[in-house]
Amino acid sequence: MKSLKEDVMDILKRARVESLVLPIEPRIDHADHIIKTALMGWTKLAADHLMHPEMAGCLTDVIGSLIRRIGLLIRSERIDDKPGVEERIIRRARLYDTMFEILFNLAGAESRWAGFSLDMVEQAITAIKNAFDEWEEIERKELGEPAILKAVVELQLRELMKVNKGRSLVADIAQRVMNSVSKSGCARSYIEAMVNEIRNNFYRKAYNLNLCKFGNDYALGLRFLRHLGFVQVSTNPVLAARAYDDDPELWNRFRKYAEEVLVKEHPEWFKDPERYADDITMEATRFALLENFYVFRIPFILSKYHDGLVSYQLNPLIAHDVERSVEAVKIFATRLERDLVVYDEYLWWGYSVAEKGRPDLVIKVAAAYPAAIEIAEKINEMGVGQNITVSYTVSQEVLIGVAAMRGMAKAIKKGIAPTQTYDTNMGGRLEDHLREDISSRLLLRGLEKVDEHRRWVVLDRLAKGLGVKEDVWNEIKRRDLKAVVDYLCSHRVLGRNMVRDPYIDALTDLGVYGSREDTLRNVKMLEEAIELSGTFVAQRVYEILFSPWNREKWVDYLVKEVGVTREQAETVIDRIDLLPASKRKPIDTLYTFASRNVTNTEFPDHQLKVVNEVAEKGIELDEIRESIFQHLDSRYLEILMQYDDFVRAYESSPELNDLLKKVGIDKDYGNRGVSPVDWPKYGSCVKTMNEFTNEYLAFRSKVVDLIKKMKIS
Repeated sequence: MKSLKEDVMDILKRARVESLVLPIEPRIDHADHIIKTALMGWTKLAADHLMHPEMAGCLTDVIGSLIRRIGLLIRSERIDDKPGVEERIIRRARLYDTMFEILFNLAGAESRWAGFSLDMVEQAITAIKNAFDEWEEIERKELGEPAILKAVVELQLRELMKVNKGRSLVADIAQRVMNSVSKSGCARSYIEAMVNEIRNNFYRKAYNLNLCKFGNDYALGLRFLRHLGFVQVSTNPVLAARAYDDDPELWNRFRKYAEEVLVKEHPEWFKDPERYADDITMEATRFALLENFYVFRIPFILSKYHDGLVSYQLNPLIAHDVERSVEAVKIFATRLERDLVVYDEYLWWGYSVAEKGRPDLVIKVAAAYPAAIEIAEKINEMGVGQNITVSYTVSQEVLIGVAAMRGMAKAIKKGIAPTQTYDTNMGGRLEDHLREDISSRLLLRGLEKVDEHRRWVVLDRLAKGLGVKEDVWNEIKRRDLKAVVDYLCSHRVLGRNMVRDPYIDALTDLGVYGSREDTLRNVKMLEEAIELSGTFVAQRVYEILFSPWNREKWVDYLVKEVGVTREQAETVIDRIDLLPASKRKPIDTLYTFASRNVTNTEFPDHQLKVVNEVAEKGIELDEIRESIFQHLDSRYLEILMQYDDFVRAYESSPELNDLLKKVGIDKDYGNRGVSPVDWPKYGSCVKTMNEFTNEYLAFRSKVVDLIKKMKIS
């Protein structure tokens, strides 16, 4: 038999959320608006409504009014009265959920964005905790246990545990909190555990001290991360597909949305899904990300478009085409604004907000093509932010970053406040490419010294040591030698560390470095150098664009090039951040901290690794302040400069040098960097675009199949 709590959870899971519609039905005041919005099923929206500077003068009064009115509702709607018990369970659960979310917002970074004082926040938190004590006791008397309250707590924590299938900072926190919830004081113990996690997390402390800003490379778990100060989420075709995989219910919600909305707006999609495959996929992606846009409305609007951005990647199949890409941006932004206008009417009801519905959107533009320069400038001029991606080299990141700045300057010249934009450094993917390339070259060098029989003895042993299945290996062996070696040295087989016994043994057998001891020492040095490759590039990009000694030169450039004022040029430069991404290890974050112009974006499991690293090594926050400027060991740079693909990533290109000369930056950054015309052929670009394209096509196929199976009359 199911327990009472399980019955309640089943009821809550099938509860229907009402649609947000305009005009909003009459509301008396802020507390009335919050309660009515919550009872519609929009509990997170209801809670977020409080987070506005105009609330600062009356926060405690509104919290008191909420507690009083909710208390009256709870006392007047006994759960054990029938009929209508399901409806009363849903109503009470929604009120609980809203009040929990209000409390976590108050404990989180949101209260700082809204300008609430610490005393005001503490008074409100104390009042809410006391109210929950009373509501829990009422429920115990009615049902014998606080089954509804427990169900709400469990559902909130389960939602966090979904993130990256449990391999995440958020899921780890949720598990700790779940273990802390007391049977005798469920609400208070839950609240105190969550507040403790929010306030004492490493990321929250770093954000509060302005050591850096943070973003998330994942579509789930954002609300909790927002409490910690996270202000950006980055997505791509891989991550959009993963959101549907991690939350299978998302497919059901999209199907329902398609049946109720899309079939009316786009009947042609259902008649010929293959023809409109990209349009349908764009909408499926937008639908998956919609909650992300909602989550970040608070920091986006309150910072006047400086924080709270959601990155959406353009269809990789058209990333080389300026006109089609810009048109896709217009379509996506227009559709998104339609939804956000309605959402904002509820979120900001009763407040003064200059511009409702403006998308908290940045478009991920693939720097694998020269067209990215023009695309970045054009969309920023429209007032839509941009986030370059598939970017590993100094030439890509600076040339496209400057194009984005020119676009923002043109926007601000027309009176459009520019949206924050990002200059991504995909250091981990550069590292993967270099490791694959270098490990393959070393192995081939050794294999070329021995006869064919000896080659296959070594390769067979290496494949077995790396865990390649025999049937797979027999198939791989049919390829030419280089293809075989490339397979064994890929990060999916060799892994993300060359210092593995099977690989060291193979190089030793082939005499690449001599003895095993010499081989191990040399490969370790190579591995340590490769692990810093992305950081070397990130530091150089940051120096060129944002260092104090270059910043004024870029201000002068924008003033002369675009004709903006100095104040406007400074605003533009303040609204572009280097975005270290694709992290592989904690130092990728800890070595790229900066108080200005840096947002570190990270995978959920990487966040957990960073927190654990800081705790295990006892790293003090002051030790990593402005770490973007730290000098890395020059021995590693000397090693990396022996490899052409690193040189092409690290040095300036002729086109970039022409720009730097025009700006007045005369430091020698080399001249062998990859030129825009060669971006599509650069190793990391080729690998990533292939991956993104394949993932996009796979996701598109799933979406189209879903539409085909729907029976629309």
